[in-house]
Amino acid sequence: MKKSKRKLKRTTDRPAMSTGEIVGLNERAFAAAAGNRFTADWRAWGTSQDAELANDLTTLRNRSRQMLRDNPHAMNICRIVQNNVVGSGISTQARIVLPNGDPDDDLNNAIESAWAEWCEKETCHTAGQLSMTDMLRLAMAGVFRDGEFFIRKIHRVFGRGEIPFALEVIEPDLLLDFEGAPVRSNNGAELRLGIEVDDWMRPMAYWFRDKHPGDLIFPQTEKKARRIPAKEIEHLYVVNRWPQTRGTPWMHSILLRLRQMSGYAESELIAARIAANNVGFIEQNIDVEPTASGAKVHIPPMERSEPGTFRRLLPGEKVTPTNLNRPAGNLEVFMRYMLREIASGVGVSYESLSRDYSQSNYSSSRLALTDERENWRVLQRWLIDNFLSRIYREWLDAAVVSGRIQIKDYFQNKRKYQAVEFKPRGWPWVDPSKEMKAYETAVRLGIMSRADAAATSGSNRDIQEIFKDIKAETEMIKKDGLDWMLKASPQNEGISTDRGKDDDDKD
Repeated sequence: MKKSKRKLKRTTDRPAMSTGEIVGLNERAFAAAAGNRFTADWRAWGTSQDAELANDLTTLRNRSRQMLRDNPHAMNICRIVQNNVVGSGISTQARIVLPNGDPDDDLNNAIESAWAEWCEKETCHTAGQLSMTDMLRLAMAGVFRDGEFFIRKIHRVFGRGEIPFALEVIEPDLLLDFEGAPVRSNNGAELRLGIEVDDWMRPMAYWFRDKHPGDLIFPQTEKKARRIPAKEIEHLYVVNRWPQTRGTPWMHSILLRLRQMSGYAESELIAARIAANNVGFIEQNIDVEPTASGAKVHIPPMERSEPGTFRRLLPGEKVTPTNLNRPAGNLEVFMRYMLREIASGVGVSYESLSRDYSQSNYSSSRLALTDERENWRVLQRWLIDNFLSRIYREWLDAAVVSGRIQIKDYFQNKRKYQAVEFKPRGWPWVDPSKEMKAYETAVRLGIMSRADAAATSGSNRDIQEIFKDIKAETEMIKKDGLDWMLKASPQNEGISTDRGKDDDDKD
C-alpha cells in the first residue's frame, strides 16, 4: 500500500507546464485544421444539414434543372440513373406459401395479376398519365435532379380500376418551406422546411401550397396552404446527415464542374469560328496618322472572300494568314479530365458518361462496370425498400378491403400475405461467352440458382415464366417434327457435367 501511495503522489504532483508546452497545445493536432496563409480562405461552418439546405436548396434545385435543360452530359447522367435503377420496370412476384411450405400458386397468381392491372396508368395515377414504371423513373429523376420526390396516396378509384388506391405526384416546389412558412403549427409542433415533426423528428404532416409558385402563365390570385398528414405522403430522399428533413440534389458536387466545362467548350467553339471566318489580314504600308490639315486617312472596309477565288493585291499590300490552331491541342485531354471528375461525383463510370471506350479494354471495362453496377444494386434496393414495397403493402390492404382479392384472414396474418419479391433489372454481359461459362459453372456447383443467373444476366422475368416458355417451345418443336433442334438444346438435355466434351475446355 505504501508503494502505491508513493506512485500516486509522483503522478499527481507533476510540475507546471512550460510556456513552450502551452504554445504547443494551441497548435492544431490535424494539419487540415491548421490556420496559415495556405488555409486563410478556407471557410467551413458548423451548420446543420437543414440549415445548409434552408439557404441553398432552392438555388441548387433551380440550377440542377437548368443544367438538365441545357447540358447534354447532365441529361445523359439522369438517363443513366433511370435506365440502370429502373430500366423497363421492376417485376413483382408474390411469395405466399401454404402450411406445408409449397408456394400458393393460385393466390400468388391472383395477386400478381391484380397488381399488374393496377400498375397501368389509368388506374394507379390520379391524372391517368403515369404507369408504375413511369412513376418509378420519374421518382429517380426527381431525386437526382431535385434531391427528393413526393407522392400522395389517395384512397379512391380512378379510371376503370376496382381498387380504391391511387398515387398523386407532388413537386417539391409546392412544399411551403420558406416563403410564408410558419415556425410552428397550430398544435405547437416544430416546422422544419415545410415538414411538421415531433420530438423524435418523425414527420407528422406536410404543408403544401395549392399551386406552383412558379406557374406564372396561370397565376392564382389567392395563395393557400394545406396541411396533409404524413401517413398520406411518401417522401423519397437519401439521408446524408442526420437530422435531415429534406433531400439534397445529387448534382450539387458537379454543378460547377459542368458549368465550367460548358463555358470552356463554348469559348473554344467561338474561337474556332472566329479563326475559321477570318482567312487572314491584309497589311498596308501607309501612314494612318492624321495629316497636318486634319484630314482622316481612309481605311478600306473588311474584305470578304468566297471559296475557289483569287484576289490581286494592291501595291504595298501583303496577306498574313490567320492562325487556325483551334480548338486547342489540350482540349481533348482537359475535357476527358473534367468528365472523369463529373463521373466520380455522381458514381458512374467515365465510359458510361462519355461513351468513350478508346482507353478501355475488356479487363478495365469489366472492373469499371462491376463497381458501377454495385452502386446501381444499392440504389435499386433503396428504391424498393423506401418506395415500392411500401406502396405495394398499402395497395394490397386496399385490394383486400375492396374485395378484389379474397383473403379471409389477411389482417390477422398480414406479414404472411404481404411476402413479395421485387426483381429489378440486371445487365447484359461484357463478354457473353466468358460470363455464360461462369454462370454455367456456378449453377453446376450449386452456388447459384437458374433464377439468380437469369436475374444477373439482365432478365427480370419470373423463372416460372421462363420455364413455361421453355416447356412450350419444346412441345412445339416435337409437334412440328424438329427434334434435331433439341439435341443442342441445353434446357432439354440439362447442363452437361462431362467437361471433356465441352468445346470451350479445349482452349
